[in-house]
Amino acid sequence: MGEFRVSVIKEEVVAAMLPMQDHWLPFSNLDLLLPPIDASVFFCYNNTAMLSFGSMMESLKNSLAKALVPYYAFAGEVVQNSMGEPELLCNNRGVDFVVAEADVELRSLNLYNPDESVEGKLVPKKKRGVLAVTWLKCGGLVVGCTSDHRIADAYSTNMFLVSWAQLAQSTGLSTLTHQPCFRRSLLSPRRPPTLHPSASIDRMYVLLTDHLPPPPEPNPSSDLGPIVSRIYFITVEELNRIQALATSSGVKPTKLVSFSAFLWKLVATASVSSKTIIDGYNNKKAIVAKMGIVVDGRRRLSNGDKKKEALMNCYFGNVVSIPFDGEPVEKLAEKTLSQVAEQVHEFLEVATTEEHFLGLNDWVEIHRPVPAVTRIFHETYDGPCFVVSSGRRFLESKVDFGWGKPIFESCHFPWGGGCGYVMPLPSPKGNGDWVLYLHLHKNHLEFMESHYSHIFRPLSWDYLSNQI
Repeated sequence: MGEFRVSVIKEEVVAAMLPMQDHWLPFSNLDLLLPPIDASVFFCYNNTAMLSFGSMMESLKNSLAKALVPYYAFAGEVVQNSMGEPELLCNNRGVDFVVAEADVELRSLNLYNPDESVEGKLVPKKKRGVLAVTWLKCGGLVVGCTSDHRIADAYSTNMFLVSWAQLAQSTGLSTLTHQPCFRRSLLSPRRPPTLHPSASIDRMYVLLTDHLPPPPEPNPSSDLGPIVSRIYFITVEELNRIQALATSSGVKPTKLVSFSAFLWKLVATASVSSKTIIDGYNNKKAIVAKMGIVVDGRRRLSNGDKKKEALMNCYFGNVVSIPFDGEPVEKLAEKTLSQVAEQVHEFLEVATTEEHFLGLNDWVEIHRPVPAVTRIFHETYDGPCFVVSSGRRFLESKVDFGWGKPIFESCHFPWGGGCGYVMPLPSPKGNGDWVLYLHLHKNHLEFMESHYSHIFRPLSWDYLSNQI
């Protein structure tokens, strides 16, 4: 069921419960690599405790006001400084807290198509950072959160959500599992900044100057239609099979590398098989499929230092890099999965060192205040491209506000532009399956469903039946 009405009951602004001095929090150099895009996540709950809607709302609102004390960055606003760069004004402006009701039952939500059931309904558009709580006809509940990605990466947002849930269950501020760390000096550039080598960073990121050459004319054969969002699940058996096929000479890649390689090859195959690609041969323009993978730098920057590791584990902000590679689709489609997995391992390896993150930090410092962004997000004119993140370590079972763990969780990240986005999450079944949020070209998703329906299975409430 996609057509249902959502009626806003109440909308208010929730600020931190304790007064705080207004102050400026600069973005780190790694924050500055993020464009102004919003990221959303939503959680579905059964009301097994049969609590009243009013009591649940008060609990969420009161614990949110507590959570915004240590996580004060979410209650601030992004403004421009005198150099024209964004930074965070921590003024406790607060976040929008929207309470709504929907004339639909939990098991009738079409989770397979979040563009239809989630977008603008369960995760409304952000004004000041938004937290929306929607009461469903069956007594269930959906908690949706939307925030500015420049303020927090997925790791930081997860810290906040877990802390918010702990506070809803009467945990004191001093006993939270994670006390966020905003110490920007942890990501200070070296003095003097050092680029050794810079070629890999120049390949991954691009400066957004006024002197950029205009992009080439879009390849007409790479017109792949709109990008849409779908949610699937993939069984642990299929994941193991993909990993086995990606293994070469006894070297077994991780499941994430194996799956990413499989998806990259599949997108290339789908592109080759489409009529638009066949027409493209006459244009003599190569169609290039590009894939990037998000790498978290917290552990890399700790480099065995236990004290710094403890600080980085609580660091709040963006500590990510997005290495990527591109290859003509015909060539990529012909490779074995193990060959593609080796290629993925090679381009990932460049970004999994302390030196890479130190160099990236220095690279931004050298070029400031000129903004920069990852190339794969910016250069989308020569073929399909997408970025794979990973929510497999998300602690969704910890996001329990007092009425049980969520029966389902997913991100919703239609971030605009021509670049796709993929987020694997652990299945709420806890059996090794993955839930897959895919924001890709519709033509490619249709190809996956018609040729690999045994792998990409539309998420349904039948699959989640033991959770309801």
